[in-house]
Amino acid sequence: MAKKRPQTKATRPQITDGEIPVVGAREPCPCGSGRRYKACHGRAAAHAVTELVHRPFEGLPGECDWVALRELVPAATAELTLKGGLPEGVPSVTLATVLPMAWPALRREDGSVLLGLQNDTASGDISRDLADTLQRALQAKPGTPVQGRRAPADGPRLQDLLDAEGAFEPVVHSGFEFWVPDAENTTPEVTASLERANAAAIPTVKLTGVDAAYWCETPEKNHLRWVMPHPEEQLLDALARLHAAGRSSLGEGTRLVGSFRAHGLTVPVWDLPSGVSAEDIEKPAAEFAERLAAALATDAPLTPEERRARGGLTNRQVTLS
Repeated sequence: MAKKRPQTKATRPQITDGEIPVVGAREPCPCGSGRRYKACHGRAAAHAVTELVHRPFEGLPGECDWVALRELVPAATAELTLKGGLPEGVPSVTLATVLPMAWPALRREDGSVLLGLQNDTASGDISRDLADTLQRALQAKPGTPVQGRRAPADGPRLQDLLDAEGAFEPVVHSGFEFWVPDAENTTPEVTASLERANAAAIPTVKLTGVDAAYWCETPEKNHLRWVMPHPEEQLLDALARLHAAGRSSLGEGTRLVGSFRAHGLTVPVWDLPSGVSAEDIEKPAAEFAERLAAALATDAPLTPEERRARGGLTNRQVTLS
């Protein structure tokens, strides 16, 4: 009998981790390990996509305003500045709180781009999802919306695409007329859609004397929601010091009632009487900012009264994201 020829294994090409493509979860991993992709290199890719980034807007100009526009403000826009300037054929890129039909982005007929902020995202990193949407919008055909998708785990983030030196100046609108270039001469269907959206929007005004503070009007009372950049524990201590000393209000009839926690930042909230307008609260807010700065600079242990005040503020804290 003839001898059997010895079996030899073909040498697999060497693939580095960065070169391994994405395949189906149950398919063999392209690295050659013999395991399914989901149990091999797919595990790290899935973790990168789903891992929650607690401060997705950190490092962007106006981080506090990004948080406010994402969670608190119904209708607002802000011009975005891209690294290296705008691509040819794109006259502007504008961030919007929300777009018609909840589109993630829209490339208008004139080539300009609207990027929606208040959309559901597929991963744990809002910044990466928005960057992916923005890149696709810049390449979309004029006059078309951009649909949502899961962003690549190794894709860029907004911090990679936006100019860190660019200004971020939100403009709060009373309605959603910014959706269309000429709201006064649009179709009856679009007019009706705008009227419905506008009716649901809570009147909101951005204060001019302090950063990232937004007054809003509701049927029973008004509120001030102020997104602050300070570390949460330090801020809560400072607010507790002021609250215990009776210096946390913004004037007669106003009251610090608690705070939101949103995207890694803390948002103190005040109840205001219905008659108190945004203009009325400008000076008290500026004066409070001075008191808060002094309280933040104090590192003495909290007194028993201050600890009780802190406990009350913590119990009334609501997490938005």
